[in-house]
Amino acid sequence: MAQAFIDLRSDTATKPTAGMRAAMAAAEVGDDVHNEDPTINRLQERVASYLGMEASLFVPSGTMSNQIGIRAHTNPGDEILCETTNHIYVWEAGGPAVLSGVTCRTIEGDYGILDVTQLEDKIRPINDHYVTTRLVCLENTHNRGGGRVYPFEKVQAISEWAHSKGLKMHLDGARLWNAIVASGIPGTEWGKLFDSISVCFSKGLGAPVGSALSGTKEFINKAKRIRKLFGGGTRQGGIIAAGALYGMENHIERLADDHRNAQIIAEAIADTPGLRLDPAQVETNLIWFEADRDLGTAKDIAGRLKEKGVLVSQSGPQIMRACTHLDVSTAQCMQAADVIRKHAGALVAASGRK
Repeated sequence: MAQAFIDLRSDTATKPTAGMRAAMAAAEVGDDVHNEDPTINRLQERVASYLGMEASLFVPSGTMSNQIGIRAHTNPGDEILCETTNHIYVWEAGGPAVLSGVTCRTIEGDYGILDVTQLEDKIRPINDHYVTTRLVCLENTHNRGGGRVYPFEKVQAISEWAHSKGLKMHLDGARLWNAIVASGIPGTEWGKLFDSISVCFSKGLGAPVGSALSGTKEFINKAKRIRKLFGGGTRQGGIIAAGALYGMENHIERLADDHRNAQIIAEAIADTPGLRLDPAQVETNLIWFEADRDLGTAKDIAGRLKEKGVLVSQSGPQIMRACTHLDVSTAQCMQAADVIRKHAGALVAASGRK
């Protein structure tokens, strides 16, 4: 019999719930290329309303949503400003350069968080020798920042500065749902600060596929053409949109459970000699941690945790990430925490450390 794993690799590891599968099976569908899929239309309207924006566009993935947003805001030869570990820059296969012909000017933040003072001197002069600075891209929650919620006042200050300089603001809000639940600040308030927002349904909300890009009606009309160019149009896509709708209706508030469960894992890591949380504070459902070299590499430790039935992701030579989600219960998180404590203790004993 195959071993049952506690899968903490990502919140994309979820399977559709029975209720979500039933909603998908019963979905009313049409041809979305002709704007005739009623389920996709309902989803797009709901997302736009949730974020206080005029319109939204359903797309297959968060990467596509972000890259459509960049393409719609920029021209080839432009430059975007983003944090050094921003998902758009690090984990989207060079999309800004390949798909939009733009460069990224990265700024080192505090675990993904920038202050407006770091941006104030980053706009290029108007000169034939320079790129044109066009767009600011933020990420909330910030993945490599440990799932940190971007402080609202910092985003507000950056937004006011960017718009005063004629720049546009795009948010990679793949886990914005988590930020909303953790902060208590509704989507409509975050939406006021950005010209476009991408949200993901296949992470915390448990849907199998899909993201959405929101903005003005004019922006979304442009984005739809770019979606076609990027190969992201669907026909009877309401089947998958129904999963996303179900997630919005049933799985947003329960994200607080994931945040509480993450604390269980974080406490186990903090209690274990040779392991360190990175960052030290866990705010939502992401737990990044580092291992001392004498305990082995991240690959070694992840492999040994797997032997004990716990899956974490290796994100660097000594860096790992655990992620709580819909398909991991509190009891399973307590079990995983026990495995982490016992396993790392055994490694410490083997290394001869006290």
